[in-house]
Amino acid sequence: MTPDSFSDGGKYLGVDAAFGRGREMVRAGADIVDIGGESTRPGAAAVSVDEELRRVLPVIKRLADGEPGERAQPISIDTTKAVVAEKSLVAGACIINDISALRFDPRMVDVVRDAGAGMVLMHMQGTPQTMQQSPRYDDVIAEVRSFLAERIAFAESRGLRKAQIAVDPGIGFGKTVEHNLQLLAHLGEFRSLGCPVVVGTSRKSFIGKVLADRSGERAGGADGRLWGTAATVAWAVAQGARVVRVHDVAEMSDVVRLVEAIQQAR
Repeated sequence: MTPDSFSDGGKYLGVDAAFGRGREMVRAGADIVDIGGESTRPGAAAVSVDEELRRVLPVIKRLADGEPGERAQPISIDTTKAVVAEKSLVAGACIINDISALRFDPRMVDVVRDAGAGMVLMHMQGTPQTMQQSPRYDDVIAEVRSFLAERIAFAESRGLRKAQIAVDPGIGFGKTVEHNLQLLAHLGEFRSLGCPVVVGTSRKSFIGKVLADRSGERAGGADGRLWGTAATVAWAVAQGARVVRVHDVAEMSDVVRLVEAIQQAR
């Protein structure tokens, strides 16, 4: 629900268009619909609480009600603001997807605890405004894992149950191409944290940079990264990711189903 997201910003801004897109995603195989009212692409400008609420609440309410005869899917709200999370949960969301991992708003952890909601804790170096300026790590795997372990411990110390928590290494959030590839290569190490692993690689710029001499950027920017996305989704699921965040739901649903079928045949 933003005009400036890196891939599909502005395509589904109206409530009717967003509701239609949400139902289309569900029919294509989405298990969760993730809604956000503030872009987190590199360099994105911050959005006021009032504006974020104006963008997301009507869509959450309508999707939570669903269509007659169709089961409504769980809704995730992508926000760092406790007020937005609180009102979204009342409107029908059941998962908070916080790119700050409970760091930007001190009241967020209380909102999640009191609601008994799901919680996605993501790693990000810096903020969306600064994260891609000069990301540096001595050991990206160890540092991201240590950060997520500390965030889990913090959440538990404030009353969240571990069963409520999932972790996201934050592909593209304060990482170079090499950092992203290393995180994917060692994704299995994050499973030892004891929480489901969430991975979001869909259409991200590192895919275009790796494939720049072939399809990547020359195939139309973010929309041209379908096959690169498919490779990262297949890899992530094979390495144990339990949730993948995607734009191309039907195609990636096929990818996930086939990887799972291969795993079950072992």
